[in-house]
Formats: sequence, structure tokens, C-alpha cells
Amino acid sequence: MTKHKIYSMSFASVYPHYVAKAEKKGRTKEEVDEIIRWHTGLSQAQLEEHLEEKTDFETFFEEAPALHPSRKLIKGVVCGVRVEDIEEPIMQEIRYLDKMVDELAKGKAMEKILRG
Repeated sequence: MTKHKIYSMSFASVYPHYVAKAEKKGRTKEEVDEIIRWHTGLSQAQLEEHLEEKTDFETFFEEAPALHPSRKLIKGVVCGVRVEDIEEPIMQEIRYLDKMVDELAKGKAMEKILRG
């Protein structure tokens, strides 16, 4: 089976789109970073290192030190697909992140986005 092309895309190439989407709706880069850190267990320094090194999505999630167990509570549709039904683990992680950034941009409280 061939891998989806997003797996080889650098996380750094998509990150500015996450930030722009949030900022367009009055949210902040810091909130986007908080979501990413919560999801992956990365520190801010580690996140910045991945951005600087242009780590691809597959490696970014494979090397995440501690994927948050509550991420499995994320439900809903992203790009016409229910995130909880995605079978490919890396794609599901990417879509979890997409969904959380969508929720941020829609004005949802950070506590709810982080499944607190």
C-alpha cells in the first residue's frame, strides 16, 4: 500500500496554515502551540526544533514522546471523514490535530478542545 503524500510533507509547511486559521478568528499562535504540545507531549523547544528541521508528518507523530490518551475522545468530521473511523494511525493523528485547530477557530473554549 502506498503512503499518503501528506506523510512526507513537512509539518513546518502546514503549521503556518494552522496558525493563520486560528488568528483569522481571533485566536493565537500560542493556543495552536498549546494544542500541539497537548496532543504530542512535546515541549515548546521540541516543537520549535521540529519546525526548524522541517520534520515530515509521519516522523513528527512517530517521534511524539507522549500522545495524549484523551485525544481518542476527539470526534467529528474533517474533510468529510469521521476522525474516529480513520484506520491509519498517522492519518488519524493528523486529523485529530486538524479537528482541534478547527474547534479553536470556531471559538471553542481551550478546556473543551483539550478534552479537560
